[in-house]
Amino acid sequence: MLPVALDGMKVVDLTQVMAGPFCTMLLADFGADVIKVEPPGGGDQTRHSWGRSGKGEDGPAFFALNRNKRSVVLDLRSEQGLADFRALVADADVVVENFRPGVTTRLGIDYESVTKINPSIIYASISGFGSTGPYADRPGYDLIAQGMSGVMGVTGHPDAPPAKAGVPVADLGSGLFCAYGIVTAYVHKLRTGEGQRIETSLFEAALGFTVWEATEYWASGEVPARTGSSHRMSAPYQAFRTRDGWMTIGANNQRLWGFLCAALERPELENDERFATNPLRMKRKKELADEIESVLIENDTAYWVDRLLAGGVPCGPILAYDEVLRDPHTRHREMVQSIPHPVEGEVQTLGFPVKMSRTPAAARRHPPLLGEHQQELLGSESSESPA
Repeated sequence: MLPVALDGMKVVDLTQVMAGPFCTMLLADFGADVIKVEPPGGGDQTRHSWGRSGKGEDGPAFFALNRNKRSVVLDLRSEQGLADFRALVADADVVVENFRPGVTTRLGIDYESVTKINPSIIYASISGFGSTGPYADRPGYDLIAQGMSGVMGVTGHPDAPPAKAGVPVADLGSGLFCAYGIVTAYVHKLRTGEGQRIETSLFEAALGFTVWEATEYWASGEVPARTGSSHRMSAPYQAFRTRDGWMTIGANNQRLWGFLCAALERPELENDERFATNPLRMKRKKELADEIESVLIENDTAYWVDRLLAGGVPCGPILAYDEVLRDPHTRHREMVQSIPHPVEGEVQTLGFPVKMSRTPAAARRHPPLLGEHQQELLGSESSESPA
């Protein structure tokens, strides 16, 4: 069996829903011992999201974000719950929390309180807007962060209302950035013995993804606009309609533009005075798209994908999730996996986007039952742990 990269890292996970659990799952996938601390009264909210999909009480949203973890139930408002929490963090490397700013202080589980128990702790916080600044006390959701970070302002078509990104980029991005910060802090701790506090927020994560858009504004002084599926710097680079659906084409330099014209059997377009250079193509993106689609609608997506790839043009079909999850490349790259579960039998989960030759991520534990590891970790039974 290959070694796991984060073997020996103990993480006390106080998070719920998406951003925090995604962060700690990333750590657990690479071998960290993640102890999920859940509140009484049902545990993580996602255990009951989207209804029941199988035999047990837990829902698919919980399964998606909590593999490779152990679960205990603690009432952090009680003396016993706080005592058990302190016992867990005494020899932990990391604490991760996503309470609203101020809640951990009221509970006595904030960074300053934890460092009195464990001075070398790495204490990571994820919130809507961070613990300081004018918006620190505001509630934060992915939708709100996308809107206030500018993401919604550049998502969608120019003649349509602002739209959020189809995936929760602020939630998942903050979890990803937090995991990156934790691993960086852990390397520092292994070298020096020092812990530290880490903060990120949904707002900062969403804003952090806007590297092109912020740069466009600084460079031009113009506010970036919604561009639909097209690129804001190159053309043609967008989605196009075919006879039976949609496809994407990325002919975003002069060489690829020539390849595309040849593959479409429209060689005259390559030096057409309207489209001869990228600035001209950008200026006439709608006219350019109409010319390309007038050819594409004559055949199906599969035909054009094969033809354009053979001609050296980057392209691909636009797939729905039923198609993506059964696609042979998805399966070959092991991006769909199943985990044995004591109640459900099997739980499907997405695989690991990062492949490592010596210390690969692995699904070692099923998403835990509520309080499943109470006895194992604390020597006591939770009133909500399974019989």
